[in-house]
Amino acid sequence: MNKMSLFARRLLGGSVLLALFALATQAMAESIPQYATVTFVKGSARYSSDNKTWHALKKGDVLAPGCLIQTADKSIVDILLGDKGASGGGGPSQISTGKPSASGGGGGGGGGGLKSNIVRIMENSYLGIDKLLVENTGTDMMAETQLDLRAGQIMGNVKKLSASSKYEIKIPNGVAGIRGTTYLISSSGVVEVLSGSVLIVIVAADGTMNQYVVTAGNSFDPSTGLITPIPPATLSQLQKIYQELHGATPTPPTTIPKDHTIIYVSPN
Repeated sequence: MNKMSLFARRLLGGSVLLALFALATQAMAESIPQYATVTFVKGSARYSSDNKTWHALKKGDVLAPGCLIQTADKSIVDILLGDKGASGGGGPSQISTGKPSASGGGGGGGGGGLKSNIVRIMENSYLGIDKLLVENTGTDMMAETQLDLRAGQIMGNVKKLSASSKYEIKIPNGVAGIRGTTYLISSSGVVEVLSGSVLIVIVAADGTMNQYVVTAGNSFDPSTGLITPIPPATLSQLQKIYQELHGATPTPPTTIPKDHTIIYVSPN
């Protein structure tokens, strides 16, 4: 009986220590607000923070999660995902609260040397910024990014993420998980990967889910379910866009060392 009581006390003491450690870890965790900073606008684009009222989008605007961006015909928008100090110069004009921006017009140039977590929104596209979150746990930086590509195309470059981080792009018929990747994805589910890999889950009309891994230099077409090499002409166009986003940099590689990190993609 005494032995059992001693064991119970030790077990209780261990549980209390674990609980205190969990509380201490939670207290140390720091959430870092993230935003989408507009670094380039060509043509005409607009944004909304409530899906009702729309305003012209201009270079320097800073959009919080929950905003929608829509580009017109023959128009493109570049956004940098990160904190307010990540715009690479010039400084953001304001954080969108649904009021018109007072910033200047779109600038003449792409990302201006920006290196990671940049997205180019192509013409006739409709992109929702659902979630941008970075949490410093004291031992790790956990990032969670969720974009909602409702129409059109986007091209992006994502820096290498920690194992606990997620970068997902929702499309009408599925979701794609991105990790340390330069990619082009359309709302139809077509994916082209310049470097890294993309895990895409396509939901069929009967509700079944099919999973595909698209590696560097390859393209996926959901209408056929095939993964094939990117045609040279298309690959050249992707490399050109990459250079526009990153300034005067060498042509990006189409292969990288294998990343053995397990990627989880939520179908919801």
